[in-house]
Amino acid sequence: MIRVENLHKHFGGFHAVDGATLSIEKGSITGLVGPNGAGKTTLFNVIAGVLQPTSGRVFMEDRDITGLPPHKLFAQGLLRTFQIAHEFSTMTCRENLMMVPGGQSGEVLWNTWFGRKRIAEEERALRAQADEVLDFLTIGHLADHPAGAISGGQKKLLELGRTMMVDARIVFLDEVGAGVNRTLLNTIGDAILRLNKERGYTFCVIEHDMDFIARLCDPVIVMAEGRKLAQGTIEDIKADEHVIEAYLGTGLKNKEPA
Repeated sequence: MIRVENLHKHFGGFHAVDGATLSIEKGSITGLVGPNGAGKTTLFNVIAGVLQPTSGRVFMEDRDITGLPPHKLFAQGLLRTFQIAHEFSTMTCRENLMMVPGGQSGEVLWNTWFGRKRIAEEERALRAQADEVLDFLTIGHLADHPAGAISGGQKKLLELGRTMMVDARIVFLDEVGAGVNRTLLNTIGDAILRLNKERGYTFCVIEHDMDFIARLCDPVIVMAEGRKLAQGTIEDIKADEHVIEAYLGTGLKNKEPA
């Protein structure tokens, strides 16, 4: 689904991504782990068009998407979420989802005068779709709540719900478990697994919670110093001496990374 070739992203003299080469297989839930400062989020931002690469190429199903802006990648089904949720806080959870699809008739001024029936029909369909998504994510009871008033974990579920309002093909999840209690994290994990199995979503997940990674992800890619260090099953990764050294110097077998 995604192929990254010799990707670099420099900020002055700092090489945040330094020759990363890796691939994400279609239909997989791929974990991306590594020490703080390994370049994981920067890599996500370059793939998703938030940052322009210094050099290197990114391909999506053999199409060169290097440097395309986020809205064009969104239209191709490449989406990402953020470590800190980006909700419209004064709008309801339902409204946050309803505004996701682009090209709605109500966005054209002319249609607000002469296409009101079409606008009303689209809004009814979007409302029904949003309610279905909220129910899927077990937060249907929050449909009419302001998005800014729900918990951090529920906001992460709402972000995941945004990806369900369009034809998502690959979703990059950046620390979906950050600040989320264990119960809601399990709910998020259940939703990711269902979207993968039932709807064919491909996922790439940055996460420090290794239990969460072990439950969802195969393969797991380890980054260090801006490039891929290792790849394999979670068991392979935990036993890799290079990974142990990158995380702690010694002792990954006895201690999970924070």
